[in-house]
Amino acid sequence: MAGPLQGGRSRALDLLWDLLRVSLTNLKPNPGSRKPERRPRGRRRGRKCGRGHKAERQRGTGPRLAFEGGQTPFYIRIPKYGFNEGHSFRHQCKPLSLIKLQYLIDLGRVDPTQPTDLIQLVNGRGVTIQPLKRDYGVQLVEEGADTFTAKVNIEVQLASELAIAAIEKNGGVVTTGFYDPRSLDIVCKPVPFILCGQPIPKRMLLPEELVPYYADAKNLG
Repeated sequence: MAGPLQGGRSRALDLLWDLLRVSLTNLKPNPGSRKPERRPRGRRRGRKCGRGHKAERQRGTGPRLAFEGGQTPFYIRIPKYGFNEGHSFRHQCKPLSLIKLQYLIDLGRVDPTQPTDLIQLVNGRGVTIQPLKRDYGVQLVEEGADTFTAKVNIEVQLASELAIAAIEKNGGVVTTGFYDPRSLDIVCKPVPFILCGQPIPKRMLLPEELVPYYADAKNLG
């Protein structure tokens, strides 16, 4: 009896020796233990396409930015104050650099031998004034002060100190004056007003907040 048992044991050991060793490279599930995967309808997994069940997040109809669920939002709870106060009544002027003024003189659109005012600048297409958009004239800025060589007698509404110094260095004169919106509209478009046959009105007095600027001698008001 010992002989057949020993022979079977040796054959079993030989069979185990010939079998593949169990490792992570040859592990796999038993046949039929896993269900086949659905055919995806979306980019990745299909079915809900990663958007979940119904409602805003699935349909893409979420609330707008800064919506707080129906309560009074932050931008309405907090009052408006500070630098926004009176922004619709602020006076603004179109900038005119010394580079552009020299360019207009070189092209012959502005005559430096004659006094240069708002009428010459508008007719020479140097600036575009729109009184309905709260434009109150022209502001002379110092860009191109190093290359400005013309001698002009110019009247503007605002002027920087460097721009005044650059013009006076060449022997020119700078004057600042205030135009009210009606007078400014007549200056920019005089023909329709003249055809009406009405006399040209005088310029109105400047507002109280601009008195310190035009009363200062360094601003040449």
